[in-house]
Amino acid sequence: MLQYLKIENLALLKSLTLEFDKGFSVVTGETGAGKSVLLGALNLLSGARSNKEMIRQGSDRLSVEASLFFPESDGIDSVLTELDLPVCDEGSLILYRSLDASKMSKIRINGSLATLSQLKNLGEYWIDFHGPGEPQKLFKEHCQLELLDAFSQNDSLLENYHSIFKEWRSERKAIGNLKSSEQLDDDTLRFLSNEITKMEQLDLSEAAISELESNFTKISQSQELQSMLQMCVDIVSGETGLMDRLNALSHQMNNLSSIDPSTEELSKRANSLQIEADDLSQEIQALSGGFDFDTEMIESTISQMTTWQELKRKYGGSLESLLEEKASLENKIAMQSDIEGSIAKLELKCTKLEEQLAKESERLYKNRSKGAKALAKQATELLLQLGFKKAQLEIVLLESEDFTESGKHSCSFLFSPNVGQDLLPLNKIASSGETARVMLALKTILADVDKTPVLVFDEVDANVGGEVGRTVGKEMARIANTHQVFCVTHLPQVASLGSQHFIVEKFQDDSETQVSINPIHGEQEQRLGEIARMLGDRNSQSALGHAKELLS
Repeated sequence: MLQYLKIENLALLKSLTLEFDKGFSVVTGETGAGKSVLLGALNLLSGARSNKEMIRQGSDRLSVEASLFFPESDGIDSVLTELDLPVCDEGSLILYRSLDASKMSKIRINGSLATLSQLKNLGEYWIDFHGPGEPQKLFKEHCQLELLDAFSQNDSLLENYHSIFKEWRSERKAIGNLKSSEQLDDDTLRFLSNEITKMEQLDLSEAAISELESNFTKISQSQELQSMLQMCVDIVSGETGLMDRLNALSHQMNNLSSIDPSTEELSKRANSLQIEADDLSQEIQALSGGFDFDTEMIESTISQMTTWQELKRKYGGSLESLLEEKASLENKIAMQSDIEGSIAKLELKCTKLEEQLAKESERLYKNRSKGAKALAKQATELLLQLGFKKAQLEIVLLESEDFTESGKHSCSFLFSPNVGQDLLPLNKIASSGETARVMLALKTILADVDKTPVLVFDEVDANVGGEVGRTVGKEMARIANTHQVFCVTHLPQVASLGSQHFIVEKFQDDSETQVSINPIHGEQEQRLGEIARMLGDRNSQSALGHAKELLS
């Protein structure tokens, strides 16, 4: 439900904030007063294209803002998520759009910057216009089919069909991928096999690769390591080295402790150092033997390391990426041997799925055919009440060449307003007033299944008399039980049925012209006067009496 609308500097309107309730809202005013301003604001917020001529003269920027409330926001939140936009906060959707004379225009949805495309896609969910030049959803065949399915209660049938269709489409895609994949030539196959052989020459485990890299480092730096170890040996065991000095120290400390028993502990420590130095010397000498590599080991390690570095460089720089590539190469070779066999298996599966799709599509067709006849009959009967004496409405199902997400059939709503005129698609109806009434009839019948919360009607009462106009108003009021309905009208019979009434007025002085839109539904006298004006004379007692009768 639309809660409020703020407009700044749009056409002849300077500044305005309107609040709305659920139900049926009517907009009236003198011809040329600017009733289109309200529709223009809603159009902008639904993603319609704009131009800078819409900015009020003397201003640099126009802006429109609206708040909508959804008691159950799962549906709108799903649309917002698909559009990568913030979801509603407790069911509240905030829309903002500005148009600047010299700067970039801005669109915000729930506070986040958005594109015109996102705003338009969102607009298709929350509002539907019916009037001259408006982008009516019922003109689109896919929307017509959706409404027919809703009327025909095809939810379970569609769910079964979609499940099979999704699997069938996936298998078709797999077949296409296989058929489009090139058959590898002998040279390519040999290359792939050689690459796999190289990989299999290595132990591609983390432990083995770690050991290989460690051994390679030792081999490549063995001379330097040997030199360093020899220096260590010389320091510990060489002439005047650590061992000789510690032997001398131990000997002297032993002599000292024999004379002075208080130094015995120091003597023991000196002996311990001598023993530790001896152990250290032996271990260093033993370690040096670990860097004596035989020729075969050196050649093997260097060869494996060269292979490892080459493969790592080619295939992602890590062991994980190399293993993934190995699996991929093995899969390519395996597939080459049985591409035709794989295609044959998938085609057989698709054939079986197509048989299931055909059965589900036929069930859909039968239910849709039944629903199309019932919907067309109800709409035709209602059109008689709306002023079409000889109108004809038909809903035809058209077979598609292939299965689609909605089945193997589409549909088209065809209409003829008069005897002798051909049935034409709704978007080919010449009269905007006729179109709007057809839409009204369909919306009335489909009110319970059409989930679009806000409906806007303009010129729906064009070229109809008072009696038919009253029927038009009653039908819109009935739709307003399940939707929020706005109607721009010239008929007092329609205006009197609104639960909210807004009057558009134009004021002029020597310098400028302005438009105002004000609620009058709470002002009985003012509303009575407006209805009387629409009847011909707000000062006429007969018109006032008739207005009072209409409002009663």
